[in-house]
Amino acid sequence: MKSYKHIADYVKSDELIQFTQEIVRIKSVFDPEKFGANEEAVANYIANYLRQEGFEVHIENVVPGRPNVIAFLRGKEPGKTILFEGHTDVVTAGDMDQWNYDPFGAEIVGDRMYGRGTCDTKGNVAAAIFAAKAVKDSGEEFKGNILLCIPCDEEGMMIGIKDFIRRGWADHVDAAVICEPEENHICIFSKGAMRAEVRVYGKQSHGAMPLTGINPNWRLAKIICELEKLEQAEKDRLGCHEYLKWPSITPTIITSPAKGEAQINVVPGEAFMTLDIRTVPGQNHNELKQRILEIYEKLGAADPDFRATLKIIEERPWTSTPKDAVITKVVYKAVEEVTGKKPVWQGVPGATDGTFLHALKGIPVIVIGAGDTYIPHHADEYVDIPELIETAKIYALTSMYFLNDAF
Repeated sequence: MKSYKHIADYVKSDELIQFTQEIVRIKSVFDPEKFGANEEAVANYIANYLRQEGFEVHIENVVPGRPNVIAFLRGKEPGKTILFEGHTDVVTAGDMDQWNYDPFGAEIVGDRMYGRGTCDTKGNVAAAIFAAKAVKDSGEEFKGNILLCIPCDEEGMMIGIKDFIRRGWADHVDAAVICEPEENHICIFSKGAMRAEVRVYGKQSHGAMPLTGINPNWRLAKIICELEKLEQAEKDRLGCHEYLKWPSITPTIITSPAKGEAQINVVPGEAFMTLDIRTVPGQNHNELKQRILEIYEKLGAADPDFRATLKIIEERPWTSTPKDAVITKVVYKAVEEVTGKKPVWQGVPGATDGTFLHALKGIPVIVIGAGDTYIPHHADEYVDIPELIETAKIYALTSMYFLNDAF
């Protein structure tokens, strides 16, 4: 069977590093108050580069100022399509005092590049681009298509990948590599997610005369305690997943009163809470929602003043890709050839854009890329440059082995 290991030699490391620096320096933190201050500038930069390199490029606004970039490198014969996907948006830098480096400076110190998005995930976007460029520059023939999807809004409600799917771009994709920071481990599982809003209704009153009102905080506290019991019951039932670890139900935002200004001597009329629920194989989202509603019924039966609502605002099912799937086999082979080491199996602790590709279109997905799994969203985010170069080579070999059925 033909080897494509030599394709890795066509990855231009210096250009990859420079390109990563250039796109990290373009701020793409979503700001709803500033038109054009979001992903637009970096998307245009990437689209222009791909056009100059001879790719077939499409740029589509999902909403004004927030475009997706879609690019093809097409083979000489019809065949399968492999998708490489990584997003242009980054999270805020947060407290600047916590940074030792300019969050948008892409400063290189030793073998590390620092900056917001270096690993999550502009560095890996650059790796995918330079992997496809390496295939093109090699002149090696391949069947089918290498498709690059570089969407907006992965860090939010994932409107970019949803739009990509809605417009039909994913209809003929046979497998997807999601370019996220996972230390070049092969992630065959991803956790699911449910995001929910809880509202507990009471009656506002004077703090000196609480019995004239209904305090929603006592009811919210009881919901939280019952949710903690439910989380533990799910842990006991399912155990620790080999790659994803534990399921979780996490109260995140708690606001009381839900609206208006809080005051120490005022019993609020309404309390508000958000839940970040992370699921693993063996959990059914509808059943989990029903379990929460049963908590409401239990509390309501014991308290005639209990009144609460549950609203699921986003749902992302867990995903899995078999070890014997073609995409898994070729990624394994590519990692082994590039690194000279036995690949490490892993799972993604959060959801990715790949969640929707799998859930809505049934596409097998592998998540793999450069960067420490636990560094994204931290101050002094960084990527190790040698690992980033390896990632580009892994992506290049993966595409050739998958499209030419050489595994």
